[in-house]
Amino acid sequence: MEKADDFRSGTNSLREQVFRELEKAILDGVYSPGDSLIELKLSSELGVSRTPVREALRQLELEGLVKTIPNKGAIVIGVSEKDMEDIYNIRMVLESLASKWAAENITDEELSELGDVVELQEFYAAKGDAVRVWQLDTKFHEIIFSSSGSKPLKHTLSNFHHYIQRAREMSVKSAGRAESVTKEHRKIYEALKARDGEAAAKLAEEHVKYALENFIKNCKAE
Repeated sequence: MEKADDFRSGTNSLREQVFRELEKAILDGVYSPGDSLIELKLSSELGVSRTPVREALRQLELEGLVKTIPNKGAIVIGVSEKDMEDIYNIRMVLESLASKWAAENITDEELSELGDVVELQEFYAAKGDAVRVWQLDTKFHEIIFSSSGSKPLKHTLSNFHHYIQRAREMSVKSAGRAESVTKEHRKIYEALKARDGEAAAKLAEEHVKYALENFIKNCKAE
């Protein structure tokens, strides 16, 4: 993990930066469910006092990623496979709605940006570069979330994507999935370009459904 001197300066408090660092470590699997997060050890590793660590652990507990147990400290809960399946199922509904609203509200500039993302994904998919396809995946969805015109919807879906980022990455990088993702994105883009909200909603729902099926398949293969 990063040392305090490596934390990016800015408006975020030290507590927020420590929180983000620990959250990322949990979501990336650096800490596994059942691991203990000891304040003194973390403060030493991060090069900060125990206060921001303690505050960050409280925030992680509010997020449901850790649980404080008397005499044991903060125990990692993480995001379980069921949590991820639940998120995918909720995303089916919400991303469908976001795409429907995006078809009504997306600007020409946003459409152009979305089209550029799809073309880049097609380019990298043709080269077999699943990593680049994955790196563009979040951008594709974030444009749709923003163009839906709903701040609450964008916030909720962005958080969901963040929480299952590791599963999303593994899914896109699995055999053949990058090509499928790119084709699905192309269809969603074309529906948005045609301002066809019903088609965009249906295609977005199917896109997340296929992602869920791939996630379940990957879990069974492990």
